[in-house]
Amino acid sequence: MFGIFKAAKPHTLTIEGAGEVIAELIVEPKETILTAALRQGIRFPHSCKAGGCATCKCKLVDGKIKELTSSAFILSSEDLDNGMVLGCQTQLRSDATIRIDSLVAGFATPVLQKGIIIAKRMLTHDITQITVTLPEAIAYQAGQYAQVSVPSIAAGSRSYSFATPAQGNEVMFFIRQVPNGEVSGWMKEQAAAGDEIEIDGPYGDFYLRNGNGALLMVAGGSGLAPILAMLEEALNFKTERDLVFIFGARTQQDLYALNLIQRIAQNWAGTFQFIPVLSAEPEDSDWQGARGFVTDHIDSLGNHFTQTYMCGPPPMLDAVESYLKEHKLSPEGIYSDRFLDRSYTIQTTKNVASSQEVKA
Repeated sequence: MFGIFKAAKPHTLTIEGAGEVIAELIVEPKETILTAALRQGIRFPHSCKAGGCATCKCKLVDGKIKELTSSAFILSSEDLDNGMVLGCQTQLRSDATIRIDSLVAGFATPVLQKGIIIAKRMLTHDITQITVTLPEAIAYQAGQYAQVSVPSIAAGSRSYSFATPAQGNEVMFFIRQVPNGEVSGWMKEQAAAGDEIEIDGPYGDFYLRNGNGALLMVAGGSGLAPILAMLEEALNFKTERDLVFIFGARTQQDLYALNLIQRIAQNWAGTFQFIPVLSAEPEDSDWQGARGFVTDHIDSLGNHFTQTYMCGPPPMLDAVESYLKEHKLSPEGIYSDRFLDRSYTIQTTKNVASSQEVKA
């Protein structure tokens, strides 16, 4: 009579990158995709491991799965429609195949290196610029990111975008200090030239695609890093596409890298329109520029751009994406990189847990 209770068995997981099979591995019963991949040496993109950051999202190509928490709390509606799941919250119920777009064929294979901080400076009251030298150069695409960890901190790695195009064995990051952020707090308060940190990368599929139409780029906070890298790389290749760049910030004190943006604008082959938008600037200040939210100013730009690239806080990006889709703008694609800080991750995880309790 006990024969009906069959022991759970392992399943085979095939991992595809963009255009090629990356690996085949065994996933044990009750083991998540992410845990199995890391256990077997696969450099699977991840950060929080708790279902709150979406760094480990991947596309389920085929197979049956079990989700430990609902991915609907963190993935966009478009991600859900495209069959995306969270690697850290997904177990297998059959052999399966997933695709990780950040493992792009033709891009550099992620490598873990120990780097040395060679320069540090404050860009704003809460954004620190860190420059690191590495033993070997990283051939990343402008827009990609690395997973950065500090040996003395057990909190794990954090995902930070490269702030410049690939330039030998030096890399630069813009790191925003977040509430109770162990790594970002260390970067602001304790990091100094000569300190060692670990750089694992590159990762990500956020990069400038081919095209001929005008571009819309949107950045918020430290989300300026990958946008600047993409702009500088495009400038180096003498891109002639017209471009509108909107930088959303709270106050004038939160604006930075303006001289670099001005230099890019002056040397851009096509037209270059830069619009900083402040959402919390005091009414009695000397600011003469745009106020409000980024979406308040898209309508005045017309509909001449064909692709959109944006990086920053999820609420801002969600609002911009909804506006563009509602007005049928950016027909060749909307590409985004959501910056999720630790406080957002923790709160999202609490919301997910609370929801699961209610459903139970």
